Amino acid sequence: MKNSSGRMTVTELGEFLRNPPQGFSVKALSSGYRVCSDDERNLVLIDNFQSCKGDIVLQKSLGREVKVHNLRDYTNLRKSLLSKRIYLLASVCEEKLSESRKKAAGDVRGLREYVVSVDGGDPLIGWQMEKGLDWSISSVAGESYRLDIDLTEALESFAPRSAAAEDRNTVKPVWRDASFTLKYYSDALFDFPHWFGFSKRTFKLKLT
Repeated sequence: MKNSSGRMTVTELGEFLRNPPQGFSVKALSSGYRVCSDDERNLVLIDNFQSCKGDIVLQKSLGREVKVHNLRDYTNLRKSLLSKRIYLLASVCEEKLSESRKKAAGDVRGLREYVVSVDGGDPLIGWQMEKGLDWSISSVAGESYRLDIDLTEALESFAPRSAAAEDRNTVKPVWRDASFTLKYYSDALFDFPHWFGFSKRTFKLKLT
């Protein structure tokens, strides 16, 4: 299953491995798959992981949590975020709703993995990304900080609907792990706000 727009694509993991997008190559191994990407056009933020298809090893991936320690590294990462196609791994599950439909009843089924990409060079995505990065820097005043970029809201319109039509009023697709993290470590000697967890920031990307 694959859903796409100019700004975002959502591809089921199996489909991604069978038919990788432009700039990717996939090699089948006895233990799973090795995925290589063109880092001139793609920014891959996916950790190596195990799935029902075996071990998935991603070469040239920075991982879901990207750590930078100086202004040069931050500037290079920022440039990539604002110009490349960003890839991450997210999961979706279907939770049965309670009769009141006000909260989930806790019955989860159909957990699946999807490769999600957003175009950092798109004017709307780039504007949001730049605004969020600038806000984070200005709010921590040179301290170390953690910034989570959350795509959950943007993914809501792409939620897979594998349930039968008659069940769709009682099943709610829920995205998990639809985010990636920037960790900036300053050279401040006494970085108390970071030590005590006060320098955590989050902003959400939207498609409209």
